[in-house]
Amino acid sequence: MSGVCCRIFHINLDEEEYKSKKFRTQFEEFEFIEDFKEAQEYGAHILAKNEDQSCIYLKNNLCSIHEDMPKVCRKFFCNSTNPQFKDMIKQVNEEKTSKGMPINKP
Repeated sequence: MSGVCCRIFHINLDEEEYKSKKFRTQFEEFEFIEDFKEAQEYGAHILAKNEDQSCIYLKNNLCSIHEDMPKVCRKFFCNSTNPQFKDMIKQVNEEKTSKGMPINKP
């Protein structure tokens, strides 16, 4: 695992995950928002990031909450052949290429 996707994408929590309050979000000052649609409007349902824009749960290029990662992270993988992820895989490969890293081929 390279952790590239954990650096270039915003991770959107679903309603259940947001309401569980087990994940740190980028706008913690909006934690008082209970209505999920309102949280989405403000971006309060997006995982927090470090100063380098990587996910706060990325440690040594590995997910530190792997066993309990958000559903969206579980669905996506860098060598997926699912057309739904075509553009995301392209972004990951472009980022890897720019960093001189080998790209994943489906």
